[in-house]
Amino acid sequence: MNAEPGPMTPETPTDGARRIGPVLMEMKNITLRFGGVVAIKDISFDIREGEIRAIIGPNGAGKSSMLNVISGFYHPQQGEVWFRGQRRAPMRPYQVARQGIARTFQNIALFDGMSVLDNIMTGRLTMMRAGLLEQALWWGRAAREEDAHREKVEKIIDFLEIQAIRKTPVGRLPYGLKKRVELARALAAEPKILLLDEPMAGMNVEEKEDMCRFILDVNDEFGTTIALIEHDMGVVMDLSDRVVVMDYGRKIGDGTPDEVRSNPEVIAAYLGVSHD
Repeated sequence: MNAEPGPMTPETPTDGARRIGPVLMEMKNITLRFGGVVAIKDISFDIREGEIRAIIGPNGAGKSSMLNVISGFYHPQQGEVWFRGQRRAPMRPYQVARQGIARTFQNIALFDGMSVLDNIMTGRLTMMRAGLLEQALWWGRAAREEDAHREKVEKIIDFLEIQAIRKTPVGRLPYGLKKRVELARALAAEPKILLLDEPMAGMNVEEKEDMCRFILDVNDEFGTTIALIEHDMGVVMDLSDRVVVMDYGRKIGDGTPDEVRSNPEVIAAYLGVSHD
């Protein structure tokens, strides 16, 4: 990894009680192509420590591709990813996870035959240090690690209010609870940045309210920086500190929810024209 110092900004207060810290991650001039198709075209933006950062845009705008660049699933042909003041070399997703970046998926990616507890425990895998033989024999460091990791997971289960289903196979759960379990698994990795890919998709109003509350609590109580993709504009405007707007792979807006809401290009491309 290149140790060249990256861009940092002084701590900046938000309108509320929370304070947003320096730049934690920066995407610099990112371009991503699939053959002749340009999914992302020369986009730059940053994510600051402690903020909730939304990425929005119409279907096909390149939002999920950008999240995949951040999480290491895709490697851009041009541009740089900076994390914690250092330029990040191309990494595999597990290496990115070890850096402290966890994510959920638009399409739920859980193990249906495993219990809620065991699914969440898989979020601790990158932190386990016991060797294969120790784990197979349930001996020494493996047993101690299991107890410590299980204690962390139980706290997350309590935090997300899913104690009653902790031993239930995930395949038996309704959709909204599966989404909550996936959030729990991501939190189990103790991420510095939590990436949420459409966390409200397919939810009813009550489930959305619960998920919004948990996202705000994760940000507030754990201090976790959050970057999310979401189509529900009410949710985006209520939750986010800043919003970056994409359209056909280009960035067309970046700022606070109020600034984005009043941006003529964003209105024309995505939010629609108001007829008062």
